[in-house]
Amino acid sequence: MLKNKKIVLVADWLDKYAGSERVMTSLITALNIDKVYTMINIMKKEDIRFLLDGKDIPIYDTNLRYAGKFFRYLLPLFPFFIESIKLPSDTEVIISSSHAVAKGVKKPNKDVVHISYFQARNLKYIWDNVDLYFSGVKSLFKIFIPYLRKKDLQFSKNPDFIISNSHFVKDWVKKIYNRDSSVIYPPVDVDKFSLSDERENYYIAIGRLEPYKRFDVLVKAFNKLGKKLVIVGSGSEEEKLKKIAKENIHFTGYLTTAKLAKLLSKAKAYVHVGIEDFGISAVEAQASGLPVICINKGGTAETVIDMETGIHFENISEEDLIQAVEFFEKHEKEFNPYKIRKHSEKFSRKRFEQEIKEFVEKVI
Repeated sequence: MLKNKKIVLVADWLDKYAGSERVMTSLITALNIDKVYTMINIMKKEDIRFLLDGKDIPIYDTNLRYAGKFFRYLLPLFPFFIESIKLPSDTEVIISSSHAVAKGVKKPNKDVVHISYFQARNLKYIWDNVDLYFSGVKSLFKIFIPYLRKKDLQFSKNPDFIISNSHFVKDWVKKIYNRDSSVIYPPVDVDKFSLSDERENYYIAIGRLEPYKRFDVLVKAFNKLGKKLVIVGSGSEEEKLKKIAKENIHFTGYLTTAKLAKLLSKAKAYVHVGIEDFGISAVEAQASGLPVICINKGGTAETVIDMETGIHFENISEEDLIQAVEFFEKHEKEFNPYKIRKHSEKFSRKRFEQEIKEFVEKVI
């Protein structure tokens, strides 16, 4: 049914191949995407190849490309750029991969079906924890928040259907936009991760080093614990975190999936502090048989089973995290890596692609 449909994918931006981009790869594969549109594409050629799953699909962007790696500083203009995208007149289905404004893309005609997959709480930095995102020099952007909220509410009405990537996001969508949505958990390449009998004495954390991930709390807690911690990822907070981290904390930067899988397979446990909309890395850790020590809020509250596949703590604080790690060390032998691995398979890529395909076929 979908093979004969003209389906385009619209994304906010393309800069790095991370969690949301992996979801896009599955969307491209499952739905036979015809073209990709985005506000800006500054992704490396190698990452684009991963994104498109080796397919020859054109990617179109807007004049935001001239901002290069500084494009985020033009946040107040994002609504203008997403609305400037002109989709082909023969488009039949729009799939928007939205964590910011992609859902705001305009239909080329009223008969087009627009399905928006919410990768996260959209533009969460203007709705949640504003002071966390807009501090220091960035506080100047607060003047634009009322305008951005107005446009975001307007954009939320554009999709005919919304799919949330977790029940946490579904509840948020209802609260902020008063829209109902379906839940389809994102794809995790669990087959690329495996168990190992060679465990080493270090903890691991993965993610973009951005304020909302709360790596600052993680680093401060492990400074006090003195236990070895490996942090995988890069981002705007990287240099700041390196300055406050003690010698027991090691930063690797971005790693390929193969290198990441090897690190995960030998770690003691995975640690996660921030409130995630889903949290793909926490599932990858479980696919490696690792217990996950995480906040009992957001996506990790849904994907990690307390005292079966990990340990929950209640508050984002150094004290709560330290207590959780110390508790884990007393109960470490109670966790069965094979059961943890089995649980992760509920979030496989194959499952996602089947569910998303069935959803799209049903609504069109």
